[in-house]
Formats: sequence, C-alpha cells, structure tokens
Amino acid sequence: MGESIPPLRLSVHQALGGGSVADVVLWKRWGASVVVLTSATALWFLFERAGYNLLSFVANVLFLLVVILFLWAKSARLLNRLFLGVRSWFDGPLPPLPDMEISEETIAQAASVIQVYTNHVLTVLRDIVVGRNVKVFLQVAFGLWAVSLVGSTFNFLTLVYIGVLLSLSLPFLYDKFQHPIDEKLVVAHRVIHSQYRKLDDTIIKKILLPPNKEKKTQ
Repeated sequence: MGESIPPLRLSVHQALGGGSVADVVLWKRWGASVVVLTSATALWFLFERAGYNLLSFVANVLFLLVVILFLWAKSARLLNRLFLGVRSWFDGPLPPLPDMEISEETIAQAASVIQVYTNHVLTVLRDIVVGRNVKVFLQVAFGLWAVSLVGSTFNFLTLVYIGVLLSLSLPFLYDKFQHPIDEKLVVAHRVIHSQYRKLDDTIIKKILLPPNKEKKTQ
C-alpha cells in the first residue's frame, strides 16, 4: 500500500474567503489597502485627537454627497442638450446616474450572516440555561470580563481602529512567516491545554460533580 497523502492545508488567502477582502487584508491590492488604512487613521485622528463631532461629520458627508449627486445629474442633462444635434460626433455614452437602491441579493447576504451569528449566540445561551453547561458558562463569563476590561481601557472608536490595524497587519505577517509562527502556536497550545486540564481536574470537575450521591438500594 502506498503512503497516504496528507490533506492540503488552506492558504491564508483561501482561509479569508479568497475574495477582494482577502486581497486587501493581505496587501495584494496595495491601493485599496492604503486607502483603508489612511481612511481609518484620518477618522480616528478627527474624532479622537481633533475632537470633531460625529453628528457634524455625518451631516457634512451627506451634504457633500447630495451636492455631488445634484451636480452629476445637472451635468448629465447638460450634455444631453449639447450633444442632441451632433449625436453622430459623440460615440461615447453619456454620464450615467448612479443607481440609488440596495439589491435584494445584498440584503439576503447580510441577513444570512446575521442569522448565522444570532443562531450561534442562541445555541450558547441554550447550553448555559437549559443544558446547565458550567464550562460554557465560565468561558462566556471570562470572555465578557475580558471585553469589559479592554473596554474600560479604550473607547469604542479606538478599539475599532486597533482592530483595523490588526486586520491589516497580523494576516499579512502570518502569510509571510507562517511556518515559524505555526511552530510557536503549537508550543503555546500545548502549554495552554495542559494548564486547562489541571484547572479542569482541580476545580471544574468538582463543580460538576453532584453534591450527594444516590444511596444504593438494599
């Protein structure tokens, strides 16, 4: 018998979905990645350092968008009138007006993603309330405590900005140095797993044991 072929491992690009988002995160599209990083940095600086108001910023952006759309529509009508009598001289299409609507496919995709995460949260809650799973309860409690601790140190906008920086740096670095990072992660996983087994044997299993054992029937 021949040797079994090990299963192929997914690349970082495939693990991220393999689409345009993966290209941006892994800096395969330098222009888009720079735009995302620059925009996030500019927004963080405006709201955190310059003290710009969020409501004023949203109102100014919407006002600028309305002005651009109004001028775009006027320019399209003006070009229609200018090239009405000399249509044969103008081979290119006139500037199209943007389609101001959200497709049903986009809404269905967003609803599908929300449904997956909502069902996952409900499953965890069911394990805690109905199944009385102490391990899941402790994991959720520790996770919420960690989120509360981090939230008390940084505000929401700074956390979002840190998340953008990490998403544009960690996958890129992991893609470049995957093998040495995997070796370190294996060692760290063994240490964490051994410590968790000790905690499970000394504390968690004692909590899960029933307080009174049933008496044997004579």
